[in-house]
Amino acid sequence: MEMLRTVGQAWKVPELRKKIIFTLMMLVVFRIGSNIPVPGINRDYLGQIFSGDSGLFDLFDLFSGGAFSNFTIFALSITPYITASIIVQLLTVAFPYFEQLAKEGTAGRKKMAQITRYMTVVLGLIQAFGLTVGLFRRAVVNQTVFSFAVIILVLTAGTAFLMWLGEQINEKGVGNGISMIIFGGIVARIPSGLRALYTKYSDGGLSVVTLILFALFALVVIIGIIEIQQGTRRIPVQYAKRVVGRKMYGGQSTHIPLKVNQAGVIPVIFAVSLLQFPLTITYFFPNTGFTDFVTKYLSPAGMPGAWVYAAFDVILIVFFTYFYTAVTFNPMEIAGNMKANGGFIPGIRPGRATIEYLHTVMSRISLVGALFLAAVATLPTLLSHFTAVDIRFGGTSLLIAVGVALDMMKQLENQMMMRNYRGFLH
Repeated sequence: MEMLRTVGQAWKVPELRKKIIFTLMMLVVFRIGSNIPVPGINRDYLGQIFSGDSGLFDLFDLFSGGAFSNFTIFALSITPYITASIIVQLLTVAFPYFEQLAKEGTAGRKKMAQITRYMTVVLGLIQAFGLTVGLFRRAVVNQTVFSFAVIILVLTAGTAFLMWLGEQINEKGVGNGISMIIFGGIVARIPSGLRALYTKYSDGGLSVVTLILFALFALVVIIGIIEIQQGTRRIPVQYAKRVVGRKMYGGQSTHIPLKVNQAGVIPVIFAVSLLQFPLTITYFFPNTGFTDFVTKYLSPAGMPGAWVYAAFDVILIVFFTYFYTAVTFNPMEIAGNMKANGGFIPGIRPGRATIEYLHTVMSRISLVGALFLAAVATLPTLLSHFTAVDIRFGGTSLLIAVGVALDMMKQLENQMMMRNYRGFLH
């Protein structure tokens, strides 16, 4: 109800209404493109590929809203951009040049964004080549170099267009553009998912008890995501009194809110993207021992692959939670600002002791957020092997969808608050 109230209030503001409408229109464009087929593809063969258990390809289909299994112009979705972003973020730790760019403010961020774009196109070409020449080779009607080149360029152009679409949402819309595109793909799959559950129930494959347990699981996960995403640890800060001329400043108490899940859903997206890298390699070696190995040991559809996949998923989510938190949270800067303004944490010395204290607190609460994300993302993968409900990516879908929705609501609230401040000042 609070979310609907926020959207309702934002809709009454002409400026925010334009942003909301623009975002919705961009998502409509995304959905239209997700239904435009790539030329020169045999649709009957595609139906044979995805007629059975396609658990290995579920992530691509999840992010693309079904465009991958239908092999449309947005079949690659935004995954090359996500992979490129991971690489660039890791380069900021490994190479001084990228580390310097990260510290240069707006100019450095623009340069890193440009590098990410170029890397996205390169990765898009590689993945498009792998899909066309590998997995979907037999689906190509005319086996000519020209036909393969056209399909590869169309897929790459689709990814580049989605990247541009996301940047337009960032500039003129509401929410993070890339996250909104993934959100749109997930929401688009809800009707087909519900229909599949109903079909299984009608055929006797699911019992009423299983459906009720599934609904309760989804409800608990949604409540847990909201609580973790909104949860904060408040660090008390006291500002000392100081006299400037004839006036006295400071003396008030405030707090620093440290989010339990500072990284949001980014660790989940990064983790599942990396876990799909072996899948990309199999495109180049179809029907080989390597493909069989990946399917059995590194796929959520295999056994013991489900357990191996879950273990790597937990490790990567925890790693990216701490990594992304370290990128976005700077205790040295916070401690420096407090010291410059005469602020201190009660019982903690200003300077290095404050930096270490903030770092320790953030590390502890980040562990809680990381373990929660890992549990929600991996438990459905394991439960799918013991129930008839296909929820391998159900937890990931809920995490991303709810996380993106909360982030969008927060941005709307912040923009309404800024507008109120401007109105008050003027």
